Amino acid sequence: MSVIENALSRVRKRADRKAADAAVPRPDPNQTIPAEPQPTRQFQTVTLDSAVLERNYVLPQVADRAAQRAYKILRTRLLQRLAAKQWRSVAVTSTKAGDGKTLTSINLAMALSQEPNTRVCLVDLDLQRPQVAAQMGLHCERGLGDYLLGEAEALQVMYNCGSSGLVVIPNTRTFDHSSEMLASTRMLELQRVIAAEMPHHIVIFDMPPLTSDDVLTFAPRVDGVLLVVAEGRTERTALTKARELLAEMNLIGVVLNCSSERDDRESYY
Repeated sequence: MSVIENALSRVRKRADRKAADAAVPRPDPNQTIPAEPQPTRQFQTVTLDSAVLERNYVLPQVADRAAQRAYKILRTRLLQRLAAKQWRSVAVTSTKAGDGKTLTSINLAMALSQEPNTRVCLVDLDLQRPQVAAQMGLHCERGLGDYLLGEAEALQVMYNCGSSGLVVIPNTRTFDHSSEMLASTRMLELQRVIAAEMPHHIVIFDMPPLTSDDVLTFAPRVDGVLLVVAEGRTERTALTKARELLAEMNLIGVVLNCSSERDDRESYY
C-alpha cells in the first residue's frame, strides 16, 4: 500500500470514529435526572380464610348477586362523594349493635379494593367489641390494641390482605375507657403514620354504635361519617337521636341494611 493510500485509510478511520461518537447521545448538563421511584411500602401479608369469609357473607365469597350489586353501588356513590369533597377518611357507625355496621365496613372496604384505581385501609376502631379480624378470618400476632398500649409500633399492626389494594389494621383487645384511647396521642400518631405510609388510600374506620361517645370523640379527626341502619330493627326514636348527634358532623350518607326490597335480575336487560 502506498503512502497516499495509507493516509486516506487513516482519514477514513478517523471520520468513522467521529460519526460513531456523534451517534451516542450526550447527557444535557442542564437536564435534571429524575430520581428513582420510591418502592411502595410492603406491609406484612396475611391470607384470609375463605371459609370464614363465606360463612360471614364477606366479599368476594358472597354468592348473592343482589348483595354484590348493592355493595358495588355503595362503593361508587361513596367514591363520588369523597371525590367531590376531596375527602379520604370515613367513620362507619350505627344507632345500636346488630345493625350490621362492621359487615358494611368490611364489604365496603373489599368492594373498594376490587376497583382497579382504588386502595383502602380498614381500621377496627370498635374498641369495645372488635369484630373485623374475626369476621374476615384474619389471624395476626399484633393488633391495634397492642399499639395503643405501647406494645407494638404502628407498622407492626398493618397487614396487607393478599393484594396491594387492601390494608387492614385489626384489633382483638377491648378497652373500658375506649373514648380516652381514641383521644390519645398514640391514636393521633397512628393517623399520621397512615397518612404518611398510605397517602392515596381511602381510610375506613369501623367504629362503635352511637350509644357510646366514641364517635363524638373521634369524628373531628375524620372527613365524614357513614350511618348504617337496619330495616325492621332500627327504631324511629334511635334515628331521631342519631340525627341530633350527627348534626355537627359531615354525614356522607345512610346505608339501609337488611332491606326486604331486592333486585335479583341477572342483568339490566
